Amino acid sequence: MMKWNGLDTNLGNLSRLSDAKSRAINMENPTGEKGEGGKAVTGTGQNAARELGQKWKVSPSVMLQGGTTHVMAEIEGSGAITHIWMAPVPEMYQKLIFRIYWDGEETPSVEVPVGNFFCMGWGKYARLNSMPIAVNPAKACNSYFTMPFRKSAKVTMENIGNEETNFFYQIDYTLTDIGEDEAYFHAQYRRTNPIPYGEDYTIVDGIKGKGQYVGTYLGVGVNNCGWWGEGEIKFFMDGDKEFPTICGTGTEDYFGGAWDWEEADGYGTYSTPFMGMHQLIKPDGLYKSQTRFGMYRWHIPDPIRFEQELKVTIQDLGWRSEGRYLPRMDDMHSVAYWYQSEPHAPFPKFPDKNDLEII
Repeated sequence: MMKWNGLDTNLGNLSRLSDAKSRAINMENPTGEKGEGGKAVTGTGQNAARELGQKWKVSPSVMLQGGTTHVMAEIEGSGAITHIWMAPVPEMYQKLIFRIYWDGEETPSVEVPVGNFFCMGWGKYARLNSMPIAVNPAKACNSYFTMPFRKSAKVTMENIGNEETNFFYQIDYTLTDIGEDEAYFHAQYRRTNPIPYGEDYTIVDGIKGKGQYVGTYLGVGVNNCGWWGEGEIKFFMDGDKEFPTICGTGTEDYFGGAWDWEEADGYGTYSTPFMGMHQLIKPDGLYKSQTRFGMYRWHIPDPIRFEQELKVTIQDLGWRSEGRYLPRMDDMHSVAYWYQSEPHAPFPKFPDKNDLEII
């Protein structure tokens, strides 16, 4: 019988004993070490706790200064991050860059604006209730992706803005043995504005190694009128060239909807365990003139497995007159989520502050 290492999230395993050790890192225990929580005597709660002193929420958060990088966690040994909670304010969604490094690697396996990592593109908050990602009132972001490591894990947050922000977070993890077949978690951000006429939008490209694709967040900002979601998603894997192995039938179809998401009162938003269109940002009739959408699809029961390489694209497609398709030129951004063996291929150059800005 295979020994359970404490990583299986199946409810049926909750009663099984394990040698895994539970730990958590936040500003009340920055190292996550045993018996080291709540010892702070200075911190962002120092004034509020001035009459109570140590052990009374003296250091619940960190002030992130503009132009600096905060090391959220440095973990040594083998184990897995099992839950991440943080509460960035929406004004900082595009200005806080979230990165994770596995086993001492020099380039990150996760590199995403923090809002986009939690499917909160466009600098806007929307409730999201899914299996691996939950965003709850008031603007609390949660990830339940299991993230194994064998030697170490380093988690950072860079503030590329000019202003400081009060940042709350907690990283829950377990120290345990990691099986040989456990792959490493990756997430990559991309944006193209506008999509060049007649070209597909690339969600991710250049993945090299063996693994499985487990999720997509896609934001679409429309740059002209009309329905925009006829485009097909395509998964090119393991030697595919011009034609993919997996080809979808339409954008809303891939995200679990149908027929333009149309309901009696307009677009119908939804948030379910594995798919949703949770962000519908309507024009205000003046300066915010365009509609924007955010949607997610988790391949948890149905991961897209690849042996050597993977590329994922989606078309930006609508309608013109006389029932003809129209290649559109919208604003698209995305996060691709996948697991793979290391080392991973280098990510594209990360966008600068102007390219990340939502205007």
